[in-house]
Parts: sequence; structure tokens; C-alpha cells
Amino acid sequence: MVRTLLIALGALVLGATPVAASRLKDLIEVQGFRGNQLTGMGLVVGLNGTGDQAVSNVTRRPLSAMMRHMGTVIDPNDILVRNTALVMVTATLPPFARSGMGLDVVISSVGTAKSLQGGTLVSTALKGADGQVYALAQGPLLVGGYAVEGGTGSSTKKNHVTVARIPSGATVEREGPGGLPHEEVVLVLHDPDPTTASRISAAINQAIGEGSALVRDPAAVVVKVPAKWLGKTVELVATLEAVEAIADAPARIVIDERSGTVVVGSKVSLSPVSIAYGGLTVNVAEQPAVSQPNPLSPAGQTQVVPQTQLAVEEKEGRLQALAEAATVGDVAAALNALGAKPRDLIAIFQALRAAGALHAEIEVL
Repeated sequence: MVRTLLIALGALVLGATPVAASRLKDLIEVQGFRGNQLTGMGLVVGLNGTGDQAVSNVTRRPLSAMMRHMGTVIDPNDILVRNTALVMVTATLPPFARSGMGLDVVISSVGTAKSLQGGTLVSTALKGADGQVYALAQGPLLVGGYAVEGGTGSSTKKNHVTVARIPSGATVEREGPGGLPHEEVVLVLHDPDPTTASRISAAINQAIGEGSALVRDPAAVVVKVPAKWLGKTVELVATLEAVEAIADAPARIVIDERSGTVVVGSKVSLSPVSIAYGGLTVNVAEQPAVSQPNPLSPAGQTQVVPQTQLAVEEKEGRLQALAEAATVGDVAAALNALGAKPRDLIAIFQALRAAGALHAEIEVL
């Protein structure tokens, strides 16, 4: 049975509550302070017969090329192994990564391997979008599960065994692109909003000096580096991240109809309205019954026939008036007074929005 859940932010609060300010560290990202995705194709060896199929050219050719690079020439058609798997290796190069740093890597099978358990990744070059090699990955895999098969075809499996990780399994060989800004710092909002951007600009001007911050657009605030912060961009960014501002957000209700989850934002309000709702429940029960022919019937046969029972129950739906609700707590109290369940609330919210009584946008996941 699917469990239903109603999450109403502030549902237990009957009055308006003050909105707490958030650190800019939680609201913005500094432009240029970003990671870069690295990818590479590699081979995992040492598998206990759970690798790619022995006749797969997808694995035999890279294995032959690797052996040729190590000084051993073997024709791909002569390679028949089940202990090797072709894998995709991925990692994220953090901003300002330095040579010698370790990176966590994820290894995913791209062939017919049944399990990567017990395997070892052979040295694999990880490249960025520009085609340059930024890291090398190698080491034993951590699968976090197992898959076992018996000779008769019986098997048991736990977790996903064709994807593995190697903590600190890659070593940075080249520093990533980018650098520290010198003249201005651009703050990019996680959730672009004109009001939030204006509040962030005002908070920064109050903290480090009037005229330091300027709103470029709803998604970006530009901070000019003051003279006393020249050459100290890291210290300036640290100071900006500690500044607090109140983030604004539109009135929104998020609905996940598959799980019955309803999330009501803090800005949602409700105009006076009357609601009548009722539920219709249909129960169908079917049981098999045996039908016997007459004793003297020459062609009669015993058959199993279904017996169906149908029951319909409709709940009483009375028209109830809801008073104006200015806060999310009032909205929750008004709807809870109806005794509606979460799945009923989904339909009620949509009907209220269509009637113009619900002042919020509805987002369906």
C-alpha cells in the first residue's frame, strides 16, 4: 500500500512567524568557483569469471592495446577471458585543485559484466571537456554488495554490483582552468529572484561599504573589490559568505501525485471560499466457485467459475466555508478541519487554484 504523507511547512504554527535570514554561503555560488567533470574509459581486471563475455570485441580490443603498450603483442582474436570488464570512470575535479590531490572516482560497467566485485581498475587517464588529461585513476574497487550464482542457476544478489567506487582513487596531474577574480566578484544565486538579489546587494553594501554591490540581473550580484581587499580575494569571499540576507520565494505548492506528497510553501494564502468534497470507494471481490453438472448429463463437465461481489460506498460531502487564511499555518488548519487526506488535498488544491481562491502556483512533480 502506498503510504501518503502531508508535509505542511509551519502547519503547527497558528500565527505568522518571522523569517530567519540565511548566510550568503547558502544562497549563492561565486562565479568561477566550480568543479569540472572528468571521464575516462578503462579496464577492470581480476574478476572471478563475472566480467564481459569472452568473445566480446568491446573488451578484447582495449585489452590487446593495453598489452601492446606494455610490450606484449597479442591478437585480439586470441584473447578469451572472463575476468576483465570495460568500464567508464568518472570524477569531479574541484575548483582550484592542485597537483597530487586525491579524487574519488566512480566506475560503471559498460559491457556485459555481471559483477565488478573483487576487481582492480588499471591505470586510466581522466580527461576534461577540452580533451586534456587532468587525473589518473587506479586501484581496487569497493562495490558495497555481492552477486553469487550456483551451478544449477540459483543466484542471490545484494545492491548494485556493476557500479563501484574508489575513494581517493585518482591523482590530480594538472590544475583545472580558472583563477581568482581581481577586480570584481560575481555572486550567482541558486534560485534567481529579483527581491532576493536586491536584499543580497543591500546586505553587502551595509557590510563592506556602500556602492560595493550592484544587481546585474535576478541571478547575479556583482561586487567590486574594494581597495583594501586587493590581492585578498579569498578573504573577501569568506567575508561575503558570512553576510546574512532574507531569501524571498514565490508562493508555491509542490505535489508529487505518485507518492501523495504535498509541500506547502510559507507564502501561500487563501481567500474566503466554500468547499464540498466526498469520496467514492468501489470494492470488487472475486472468489472462485465449482460448478458441477447434473448427475445424468452425458456431456457435462466440472468447471471453476468466478463469483464477483461489488460494493460501492460514497462519503457524504457537505459544503463547508473556509475563512481567509493569510499564513501557511492558517491554510493547514483550515484544510485539516475538513478532515481531508493528502490525496484528497491534491484535488482540493487544484480546484482552489482554478477557482482563484488559492494564491499560489502549483508545481506537479
